[in-house]
Amino acid sequence: MRTKIFCDIADLSSIKRFNKKIIVKGFTTNPSLMRKAGAKDYESYSKKILKVCKKKPISLEVFADESKSMIKQGEKISTWAKNVYVKVPVINSKNKFSGEVIKKLNNKGIKLNITAVYTSKQTEKILKVINYKTKVIISIFAGRAADTGKNPIPEFTRSIKLAKKFRNVEILWASVREPYNYLQAKQIGCHIITIPPSIIEKIEKFGKSYDQLSIETVKAFLADAKKSKFNI
Repeated sequence: MRTKIFCDIADLSSIKRFNKKIIVKGFTTNPSLMRKAGAKDYESYSKKILKVCKKKPISLEVFADESKSMIKQGEKISTWAKNVYVKVPVINSKNKFSGEVIKKLNNKGIKLNITAVYTSKQTEKILKVINYKTKVIISIFAGRAADTGKNPIPEFTRSIKLAKKFRNVEILWASVREPYNYLQAKQIGCHIITIPPSIIEKIEKFGKSYDQLSIETVKAFLADAKKSKFNI
């Protein structure tokens, strides 16, 4: 199985550029990325993105914290384009499982991306409230888990195993920290990995020999030394 690469970005100019890349199969966004991109109005900015990204799947996240409001936002976001996945956090800020939200939206045929997932137990809870038909992505945050000294791989392998019963479910490696994460995701059979633009550009350069890397490194050091006009 090939692990699909999504681009994790909300900046409009970057989406325009990366939408043209064959390697990029979809996009993910979140409220933090939207804010960083300078979005003032969520709906109008999202629709600008959708004018650029018309075919590839793109995840747009709800930002409410109560179930009723999350459902209402999810229903509205889903109408903006056919390629939209409504992104729903697995819990709200009060640590309440978003099961009601997931179940209602899923049963209405709305494609979902369940985000901020860290454990296979959370994956199991999600799978218990969805059907076997409507597409669902489960985004597990590898990098943030690793930042705390935890190994995310066992949670991924268990989640992937659990999801095998569902043809409509894909496990996504989120919170990428380095290009090597892509190879790790491929190795364990992860369906998707969402990656920031700068790291995608590094992945495109995969295949260089150690000799090439040594030469490039030394040349970079030499160039910086000359620019600094160092002298001993």
